[in-house]
Amino acid sequence: MTTDPLDTFIPEDIRTLYEIHNYRNAAQVLATGCPEEFKEIIEGLRAFRLTLADIRKPGGNESDIPKRISGLLRAKGWMETRIKGDLLITKVSGSSGKKAKETSNGEEEENESETLEKIEELQRKGYQVEHITRENFLDGHKVDYVKRRVAFDLEWNSKDQTFDRDLYAFRAFHECDLIDAAVLLTRSSSLNAVFEKLGPELNTDGTPKMLKNNKPKLLKTKYGASTTWMGKLLYRLNAGRHGGCPVLALGITPNLITDWAEYEKNHS
Repeated sequence: MTTDPLDTFIPEDIRTLYEIHNYRNAAQVLATGCPEEFKEIIEGLRAFRLTLADIRKPGGNESDIPKRISGLLRAKGWMETRIKGDLLITKVSGSSGKKAKETSNGEEEENESETLEKIEELQRKGYQVEHITRENFLDGHKVDYVKRRVAFDLEWNSKDQTFDRDLYAFRAFHECDLIDAAVLLTRSSSLNAVFEKLGPELNTDGTPKMLKNNKPKLLKTKYGASTTWMGKLLYRLNAGRHGGCPVLALGITPNLITDWAEYEKNHS
């Protein structure tokens, strides 16, 4: 019987607390190739908790929840990291005049040794050599938490297009051989039941937020379908927007809410 890699590489308590999706063998890469960094992420995920008050407070990705993640990782050396750079291209045109070898199907075989020669030698043989610079080919991609060869990011309640930025950044870091894998934490779809039951959104003073028609603004509208949650992330991952970068996608579930069980019991 085939063993699920998540059972092998992700501790059981983490699998109970989070919704987990493993893209391009991210769990295997993290656990075997970056064990110290992965251990710190697991420890942070294990320590992370939130309350119903956290969920009802105003604020999106600047709420207390992202700050709590920062408190678990920053002290261990997980730093915001940006990359930018120009692309330097050498374009070689022309022919040396030598007859190319033919393959068994009649096609010409490229003489690979010639492509490896020094530029000066190619120019001497009559090739045209052009140097091209594409400035800002990498335009400042940012990841909130990077340590050695692992990237980590959290999207609690931003616009869902933020996932495109995150995945493109992961892809750029990976293609530049700066990271081996990435972890992206967001809301699980299972939190929708919590938002539904909690009723109105709150103001900073704890009073219900009201609409212009004097009706309370429901909390579930704050955490709407066009914000960052697992459903919006998975279809982007399935479309391959992360390129070749292994990504471990994690969803925050009601099991992480310390007072949810009591609330359900009292409001059933």
